[in-house]
Amino acid sequence: MKRVLLKLSGEALAGPNKTGFDEPTVMAVAQQVKVLVDQGISVGIVIGGGNFWRGRSSKRIDRTKADQIGMLATVMNCIYVSEIFRAAGMETAVMTPFACGAFTELFSKDRVNQYFQRGAVVFFAGGTGHPYFSTDTATVLRAIEIEAEVILLAKSVDGVYDSDPKDNPDAKKYEEISIQEVIDRQLQVVDMTASILCKEQKMPMLVFGLNEENSIVNTVNGSFSGTRVTV
Repeated sequence: MKRVLLKLSGEALAGPNKTGFDEPTVMAVAQQVKVLVDQGISVGIVIGGGNFWRGRSSKRIDRTKADQIGMLATVMNCIYVSEIFRAAGMETAVMTPFACGAFTELFSKDRVNQYFQRGAVVFFAGGTGHPYFSTDTATVLRAIEIEAEVILLAKSVDGVYDSDPKDNPDAKKYEEISIQEVIDRQLQVVDMTASILCKEQKMPMLVFGLNEENSIVNTVNGSFSGTRVTV
């Protein structure tokens, strides 16, 4: 692989704290990504905002405003994680689809490519910049725009199951499944909008557990124990 888009959940970065940041967890991710960067792989990253805010969980706030709060949560996450990455010896950039003063840069594919040529890791914060679109959709959109070969979907579970393994101990894990089957069975690997975009643009995904040791490096280097979502 030469270029990948890594999606991290905000909750995963919170670790046992369940909210905010767990620095050892984030540093462990940084050390794995540095291995990829040192191998010459370009890495883009999208981070969810669930460790701070989930807009859809609030029924009293206007949906547009709730989603805007979620976008800002992802900005905070990306700024924090990018600084941990810098402490681990990497150059980083944080880009958003809207102006955030001096905190971030406006997204530009040309600028992304310039950073990748320098070996920098680029964080894509702020979702799509619009309400009603999740960070799942932003992940697929950015992966397509930067011409990533694959989306690395690091989740709290170790792959795609036919039902929620937390609720069903007999849930079946798929080694490989097509995005069409994901859509047909409504398996919620990513939301429906993101799934359809993957299908239309032929963007494959590798779904795996973030908490497994060296799971990011192993996934990129072929030692993969999660689920391949094919197109």
